[in-house]
Amino acid sequence: MCHQTASLAARHLEANGIPTVVFGCARDIVEWCGVPRFVFSDFPLGNPTGCPFDAAMQSEVVELGLRALETASAPGTTVVSPHEWSPDHSWKERVFTEAQPFLSEEATEKWMKRKQAYRELRATGQV
Repeated sequence: MCHQTASLAARHLEANGIPTVVFGCARDIVEWCGVPRFVFSDFPLGNPTGCPFDAAMQSEVVELGLRALETASAPGTTVVSPHEWSPDHSWKERVFTEAQPFLSEEATEKWMKRKQAYRELRATGQV
């Protein structure tokens, strides 16, 4: 879901009494939309809770969101994840190239296998 759509959905849910936390990587967009609680991660788009296959990092980021639900005292609260995608920030310059510098070889291989499995399921009408 894109940042704007998630932000608008969160605002609608909040207006109807359902607390929300938006996780995202595009801080300017989400804060501009005015969500009540936001966990910002300085990661490539599409990875708001952490590196692929890094369950520990992802759990910690989700925990930040749960704590924000409990402790946010004002609308528009932003919690910044302390995690870094990598110590080398050059991925920010290359993120839109074909090199996909933000994924390790192993993660890219796993992603491609899952993508192919999904394509096969779609082709047979199972998805």
